[in-house]
Amino acid sequence: MQTANEIHWLLFLLPLIAALIGWMTNYIAVKMLFHPKEPKKIVGITFHGVFPKRQNILAEKLGQLVADELFSVSDVSAKIKEFATSDEAMNEVGKRIEMTIRNKLVQAFPMLAMFLTDEMVEKVTGLFKNELKDFLSATSQGMGEKLEENLNVEAMVKERVNAFSSEKLEKLLNQLMKKEFKFIELVGAILGFLIGCLQLVISLFA
Repeated sequence: MQTANEIHWLLFLLPLIAALIGWMTNYIAVKMLFHPKEPKKIVGITFHGVFPKRQNILAEKLGQLVADELFSVSDVSAKIKEFATSDEAMNEVGKRIEMTIRNKLVQAFPMLAMFLTDEMVEKVTGLFKNELKDFLSATSQGMGEKLEENLNVEAMVKERVNAFSSEKLEKLLNQLMKKEFKFIELVGAILGFLIGCLQLVISLFA
């Protein structure tokens, strides 16, 4: 039989045992977020990992979040139009037009070299730039409208997330939340230790 002293010293193991139980409980809880990947019945109770079970709902909510809060097709359309007619883009277009006139056009029609002064090249370049700017503005507007009509961000994200395998989904979420999962396990150990300390105090002074 155990003596009173042996029982007394065993009581001091309560905090460590409780900490281990707390850690193991939370560790298993984290694992059960992903496992089992397929529904399994044990003693009449169906077990299925939270994320595999709710992957479709996760995909739907994530699609809504991205479409509503993170990625606006209308903003992308506006940026396309803004960049297409920006001073930076038009300056590059002007350089290309001038280079074409001075090199390729004169090469194709050598006689033009006699009439093409710098002033004329500048005027022709400016004319083409203005016409092209109007064209790009109208074209980018149409492209933006087509983009808004045909690009369904919510459906695209939902389809992609639903296409993830259970392994890929687990890997992705572990990469995103590895520290959080470890913190949950640590909290379990700390709470278990504190509860064990409380049980020790109660046992010693009861």
